[in-house]
Amino acid sequence: MRLNQIQIGTLKLQGKTVLAPLAGITSLPFRCIVKACGCALVCSEMVSANGLFYNSAKTFTMLETHSKERPVSIQIFGSDPKAMAMAAETVEKRGGVDVIDINMGCSVKKVVKTGAGVALMQDIANAEKIIRAVRASISIPVTIKIRSGSESSGRQALDISQMAEKCGVDAVVLHPRTASQKFRGRADWSLIRKLKQNLSIPLIGNGDITTAADGIRMLEETGCDAVMVGRGAMANPFILAEIDDLIRGKPCGKRPVNEIFTVMKELLCACVDYFGEDSACKMMRSRLAWFVKGWPGCSKFRHALAGIVTKDQALELITSYQNILEDSESTLDTQR
Repeated sequence: MRLNQIQIGTLKLQGKTVLAPLAGITSLPFRCIVKACGCALVCSEMVSANGLFYNSAKTFTMLETHSKERPVSIQIFGSDPKAMAMAAETVEKRGGVDVIDINMGCSVKKVVKTGAGVALMQDIANAEKIIRAVRASISIPVTIKIRSGSESSGRQALDISQMAEKCGVDAVVLHPRTASQKFRGRADWSLIRKLKQNLSIPLIGNGDITTAADGIRMLEETGCDAVMVGRGAMANPFILAEIDDLIRGKPCGKRPVNEIFTVMKELLCACVDYFGEDSACKMMRSRLAWFVKGWPGCSKFRHALAGIVTKDQALELITSYQNILEDSESTLDTQR
């Protein structure tokens, strides 16, 4: 396998890895951390087209990007073609964004009941209107993120993807679980292979990649052009770089303890700077625990994190736990 460039419209990616959009997770600070760890393309959490249409200050905050995270994709969701086109145009005009992704895979009830997210896979006529409206409103690449559909055959995924290709979409992301599965059960990678055989544009596979070896296996078994990782990157932001390293023939598996704890401290400080100390500390009570799941003494560390209220307090806890682990061993296996 070669680490060849992947072209999404006019954008050339320097690798085969993409950070998945995760609501409440892939904010600007987290994206910058993952990019620094090594990732070809990062994606924002999903942004409401209606929120942009009605000038929601909170929604506009979600469009903030930084040059050090580029290339970056902003994912938008909605069910009204006019609002979606306006949202895409707004994002492009603000600058600093390389791709617009249309969410057609979210299965959260409050999204689906508005006709957005995975509901669009059952309304291909409106899905086509949205894609055409967005494509006509911007010049940067457009992608769509979909699921298998309402049932496991993947027929809806194939129909939506082929329609999207004809409408000028530059790449498709497939998470091969049905709408009702949400994140339960196993992702059916055979649907990724089937879809790849029926598309000319790049296909990005998503689902059940928790180690770098999983990423390689998906690429080999399905023939997809790149892999997208979400939950796996929450526990190990290095996973995306590790996948590309394996493609290059470089070994991976163990990482120095101090490198992992450095990333934890960087994420904490970045979130404090971006969200403010109070909000960031509440957020970090759970998020710092992602990095140490399964490690010796992680339960005690997680319990202590539940009470953090200041950055200095959190940094002290991280450093204390780091010292304990470094005294016992010099490396930890990050391939969970």
